[in-house]
Amino acid sequence: MAGRFFALILAAGFSASSLLAAQSASKMPPDLEGVWNFSTLTPFERPAEFAGRETLTDAEAKAFEERTIARNNRDNREQSADADVAGAYNEFWWDRGIHAARVHGKVRTSLIVDPPDGRIPPLTADGQARAAARAEARRLHPADGPEDRSLGERCLLFNAGPPMLSGPYNNYVQILQTRDHVVIHNEMIHDARVVPLDGRPHVPPSIRLLLGDSRGRWEGDALVVETTNFTNKTTVRGSGERLRLVERFTRTGPRTLLYEFTVDDPASFTKPWSAALPMTKTDDRLYEYACHEGNYAMTGILRGSRAGEQQR
Repeated sequence: MAGRFFALILAAGFSASSLLAAQSASKMPPDLEGVWNFSTLTPFERPAEFAGRETLTDAEAKAFEERTIARNNRDNREQSADADVAGAYNEFWWDRGIHAARVHGKVRTSLIVDPPDGRIPPLTADGQARAAARAEARRLHPADGPEDRSLGERCLLFNAGPPMLSGPYNNYVQILQTRDHVVIHNEMIHDARVVPLDGRPHVPPSIRLLLGDSRGRWEGDALVVETTNFTNKTTVRGSGERLRLVERFTRTGPRTLLYEFTVDDPASFTKPWSAALPMTKTDDRLYEYACHEGNYAMTGILRGSRAGEQQR
């Protein structure tokens, strides 16, 4: 029956290629819309205690979760008074998650899945030189002006990405879809990436952006987002402006989404490396993260630095 229908369509003047294109265009992509929580207790890199082990048993995962939660509890008062004050937040304000990351049914010991040792590959000679230059600049000019402070302190970039990583709180992302675009809206720093899906090229190499320039496409059931054109101020664990970041969003269940990314920067790392972070759909809502450049914290940091200079 299907073959007869196909023949009638061709007889009516449609080409096989145009028919297949129409069928492809009519196929709806997976629904990724909603608010997703990506908090996890799993460390980014594999700790020494799990060296040589990619996964944990359920019993081991439960024990790891319990001791990690106890160790991170900011309401413990076993430190000095100065350390207690420097801690800033009580435990109530933290939202690191309560479970380790489970990927493809296995509880992982690190979010990094490649290399197999769960560790970031070594920096190249060029990457090491840039890291040393940044460290020396921080030592000599820790707070001459706001530009000397980190992008996180300046409320410009945090763990919202790209790429996205679990942090101390605000581990939420909202995804919105249209036919031609996907919006990736993070609660942390309230960043929103508008990702075109229409095949347009990246902006010229001379244009550099803190969040890079993202372009998306569908590969089967996975949304693939490729981001280039980063600035030399945007660093992913030592990357530089030649970073090519590839993210994959794959719906794995009614309320689960697997987020994966690969860092490809031959000028900075000896080889590419990849991580995987599971996300869970939630009925929670995103709220404004009231952190903005030039806030009172920044002016306080700069005033404190000037006061310290006068005492030397």
